[in-house]
Amino acid sequence: MSTAYDLTGAGPDGGTAGGAGIAGVAGVVAGVATDWAAADPYSAALRTGRGPLFLRRADGWLLPLEVERWCARADPADLAILDRCEGAVLDVGCGPGRLVAELAARGRPVLGIDVSEAAVAHTLELGGQALRRSVFDPLPGEGRWATVLLIDGNVGIGGDPLALLRRAAALLVPGGLLIAETAPVDVDERAEVEVVDLPEARGTGRAFPWARLGTPALLRYAAREDWRAAGQWTAGGRCFVALRSRSARSSADPPKSTAVISSQWARNPSAERPVADR
Repeated sequence: MSTAYDLTGAGPDGGTAGGAGIAGVAGVVAGVATDWAAADPYSAALRTGRGPLFLRRADGWLLPLEVERWCARADPADLAILDRCEGAVLDVGCGPGRLVAELAARGRPVLGIDVSEAAVAHTLELGGQALRRSVFDPLPGEGRWATVLLIDGNVGIGGDPLALLRRAAALLVPGGLLIAETAPVDVDERAEVEVVDLPEARGTGRAFPWARLGTPALLRYAAREDWRAAGQWTAGGRCFVALRSRSARSSADPPKSTAVISSQWARNPSAERPVADR
């Protein structure tokens, strides 16, 4: 039997579902959404679809960001991710929305969230649904998503892998699927970074916490939070890990049986208010 989920964000008592234990984390990272969204080089790059764009540490180390790939259509490595998705999908840090748009074109229930107004607007233009939110904000359907995506380095959001894994578990149904992209090297680092468009450019003045994890590091953190490894693979020079959250209760429906009440989604979202707050 299918289960219809009301993805409005209201729990059975009218409160937000799945938010327990997150308030402290949200307070710690409250500035992250504002800092990233205020990074004008990022917004400008998404609007043009071109780089260069970097995350820069205080010591000058640079991580190139693949803006052109993010703004293109889903490539074969992306499609391999989407083929593994189950039920309703939440794309955390959806960027310009290529994965959201592809899943929507397949008729899959999917929502993207991103702290960048430009990213949300681009996703809407592609025909996807998106909200301007941090993953640590209250979100629709907490505890009822079948799949959560952390792609394109988004496993680094907030600079605290354990906090992000706990938040992902709260968003998922019991036994839900997390698919994360990891760094193609064995790394486990956390740093303050800022977004710049040129190595020598002045930054935004708003550094924010970020993490880089290779597959071994992510699996170590996942084991501490009772996640179960469900697969590892590489494609197009990129590395991916699939994880299962704590086992579903015997009375719960399997993730693939999830259905979404389509009437809960806004019919004509705007860039300023992409999905109605309910």
